[in-house]
Amino acid sequence: MNRTNIIAFLSAALTALSVMGLAPSTKAQSGSETGAIPKRPEQLKFPPLVYEPPSPAKYRVALKNGPIAYVVPDRELPLVNIAIYVHAGSYLDPAGKEGLADLTGYLLTRSGTKSKTAEELEERLAFLAAQLGSGVGESQGSASLNLLSKDLDEGLGILRDVLTAPRFQDDKIELRKQQVLQAMEQRNDDSEAIEGREHGFLAFGEDFWANHYSTAASIKSITHADIEGFHQKWFHPGNFVVAVNGDFDRDEMVRKLENLFANWPFHGEKPPPIPTNTAFAKPGVYLLDKDVNQGRVSVLLPGIRRDNPDYFSILVMNDILGGGGFTSRIMSRVRSDEGLAYSAYSSFPGGVYYPLTFTAAFQSKSRTVAYATSIVLKEMTKMTEGPPTETELNTSKRGFIDRFPHSFATKGQVANTFAQDEFTGRYARDPEYWQKFRGRIEAVTAGDVERVAKKYLTPDKAAILVVGHKDDVLLKLPDHPVELKELTSGPVTELPLRDPLTMKPMTGGEKAAK
Repeated sequence: MNRTNIIAFLSAALTALSVMGLAPSTKAQSGSETGAIPKRPEQLKFPPLVYEPPSPAKYRVALKNGPIAYVVPDRELPLVNIAIYVHAGSYLDPAGKEGLADLTGYLLTRSGTKSKTAEELEERLAFLAAQLGSGVGESQGSASLNLLSKDLDEGLGILRDVLTAPRFQDDKIELRKQQVLQAMEQRNDDSEAIEGREHGFLAFGEDFWANHYSTAASIKSITHADIEGFHQKWFHPGNFVVAVNGDFDRDEMVRKLENLFANWPFHGEKPPPIPTNTAFAKPGVYLLDKDVNQGRVSVLLPGIRRDNPDYFSILVMNDILGGGGFTSRIMSRVRSDEGLAYSAYSSFPGGVYYPLTFTAAFQSKSRTVAYATSIVLKEMTKMTEGPPTETELNTSKRGFIDRFPHSFATKGQVANTFAQDEFTGRYARDPEYWQKFRGRIEAVTAGDVERVAKKYLTPDKAAILVVGHKDDVLLKLPDHPVELKELTSGPVTELPLRDPLTMKPMTGGEKAAK
């Protein structure tokens, strides 16, 4: 079709749409009474979006056999999704058996059942085009099933089998242990993985449970009996929270869930509280020598839990500082103005069980690490020296409010969001959290942002982690003679790499960097 024919076709199409009342309206697009098209995008006017989030109480069901379930029908596709969240985690690993929770979670749905070998189970799931998975992380386990609604009864039978009578087939145990050991040998290959581990040690301390990594010795010591014991101790209905969405009748699904968890063949235990004995590192720069072109930097400060009264003010403050992408100050200075990093950002999450950390992070050439870090610290300090501009404040708040409906864009998001709130205790403490979210964001003032910045952004308390080529990192730039030792009140300490199989320092401990 040539250009003349294309123009004629589009003209005819617009005429037809106009006749049907479907053509775009200039007045509607511009929001102008005169119908004139604005000269700039920001001059476009739209009516306010009216949206109310769903209520968790509408979907919440207390099942007779223990679990709380969030049941959300969705007839759009002939599929059903079931997620079972389990109060279990690696914090329950016995000393010397680190990796037991992870191993159990992985094998639960991949090593057969009492009635089916692992191979038979895999073959049947493939025939049903069903996806069955499981895992146990630091503070939560899960088992999930996705399948066609016509196969729901058989799928629920399989799900019950893996939850109540997993085979933990010996050859699958040995295979998984070998895979874990092989992956363990590569722990020091990736600077990002090294940074993530050392971040945890600085943020929470060497003795914190989340820093008790599996080792070659701990993985080899785990037996079939250990795995069975972990499963039967923690995988029972009293420790479950369930999220279900898909093609079903609500009342019928509730009955099926009651049957799924009825007459459980063993009695488990309620897990103890998750330990909270964190210990933040002393101020200073912590340098780990790794021969890479790009140095990785994390500026860490003590953080908060998400039930902190300052939580919403901190959300807005951090968004302006470094959480808001290209509109944030750190990204603007480090990337846009100086060209020192492809990405630079900050995060200030609220911990569920214990305080997480404030983190400002970026990657830069090893020689520009010190200078780029100094810019990040200056931006943190500037946040404490005055309120944000009206534009910054409004942009951040509108971003949170305008993005809010995306949290509930699908029925799966509805079910899983509410199930997670139930699991972590948010629903019990604040059942109207989502109904009040936007109002709490809207209530944040410029004064609130300045106040929490002064309270929490304290560069003199920062622990700065640098993973990069030591000699290059310590060099001064001729145009910007900034040194690492000038960035904090503490010393520059060189951290050793850890043995990938034992997680012990390979050089016998820390030493001062020259």
